[in-house]
Amino acid sequence: MRYATVVISPNGGGLQPTDESLTADPTVTRDAIHQINLLSDDTCVTLYSVRGNLDRAAAILDDQSDVIAHDVSGDREGLAYIHFRPTETVARLLSIVGDNEIVLKTPIDCLDDGGVRVTLVGDDETIQRVVDSIPDSLRLSLEGIGDYHPDSEQLFSVLTERQQEILEAAVELGYYEEPRQATHEEIARTVDVSAGTVGEHLRKVEGKVLASLVQ
Repeated sequence: MRYATVVISPNGGGLQPTDESLTADPTVTRDAIHQINLLSDDTCVTLYSVRGNLDRAAAILDDQSDVIAHDVSGDREGLAYIHFRPTETVARLLSIVGDNEIVLKTPIDCLDDGGVRVTLVGDDETIQRVVDSIPDSLRLSLEGIGDYHPDSEQLFSVLTERQQEILEAAVELGYYEEPRQATHEEIARTVDVSAGTVGEHLRKVEGKVLASLVQ
């Protein structure tokens, strides 16, 4: 089993008008797409993780002509359920996945430029066919390719997006090295949260990882 991680970016704006509006607002951050489905009536439903001013996120969704219905839940971090009419480009991307024997790994990372980072899982021939089918109107860059090892991926997936971000920063800064190379304060500056929040999230991360290992 093989994987390929690719970044798909629009030439300005977003893949959807809604993406463009959410990306342009400095008070709202789209973290990831946890699920997205193309329905039989050619509309889509998706579930985003979002953070920041969620009231503002809901107000933005209210104003979007491509949004049929939505529901935003949470405080500073939460989820946005969106039922929308896809652009031709988004409909094409989802059709490519549906027409091929490929697994679209979730969550899908949302990027600051309105693009997405996607990991495709399948055999080399199918992955290549899917990549070749991506419309030329989009920018495509390959970030990684190789053998897929689901155990480590499944372990990482038990963490929330924020916990993954903090854990990655902690590892990169040497927090888990011996002797320890980083403090909660240094990690906090990297991910723009308080040191107390870093400590709280790392305790939860360690608890989830240990629990997964002994199950």
